[in-house]
Amino acid sequence: MVLLPCFYFAPISYYNVWGLHKDKAIERWENFPKQTYRNRCIIQGANGKLPLIIPIEHSGARIIKDIKISYSSAWQKIHWKSLQSSYQSSPYFEYYEDSLSKIFEKKETFLFDLNLSTLEWACKILDLDNNFIYTQEYIQKSEIMDFRISFNAKKNDEYKNPYYIQVFSDRFEFMNNLSILDLVFNVGPKSANYIKTF
Repeated sequence: MVLLPCFYFAPISYYNVWGLHKDKAIERWENFPKQTYRNRCIIQGANGKLPLIIPIEHSGARIIKDIKISYSSAWQKIHWKSLQSSYQSSPYFEYYEDSLSKIFEKKETFLFDLNLSTLEWACKILDLDNNFIYTQEYIQKSEIMDFRISFNAKKNDEYKNPYYIQVFSDRFEFMNNLSILDLVFNVGPKSANYIKTF
């Protein structure tokens, strides 16, 4: 059994871990940690790494399952336009565009539910099982493999992805462990095999 957070279009390494373990639990009761992949993903843009951040309501709720998304800005349009401008020239963006756009058309109330929809989308694309349980309370010390703090949006990653051609490979060195979206748009159906290789 592994214990995992629920992210917004999680980094590639997350799905590597997901695919390696049959029994998975998703944390629902943790306090919301700021500046993590729980409300952001990082893609490759024309000027380098580009974080896409979901604004949240500051209503006092701090448990991850209770965090509400703020719609005071048109963040869904911004994220979608950023994806289009970054990846429209990638080999597979058009192939996944229709299924992906549905996520950005729906206005989820809770961040956790939106993140689940991105997880389900990616698992389908990557041909990964989508079986997991939810934690029923916050687990202070886990005797199972605990990945709740293993993926850090602000630090250099311990995970090293095998090289693949990225949209702006002619401008930048390989960008490691970006959002699963970067892999899917650039590698397409071969992404399912790719995530099993490291």
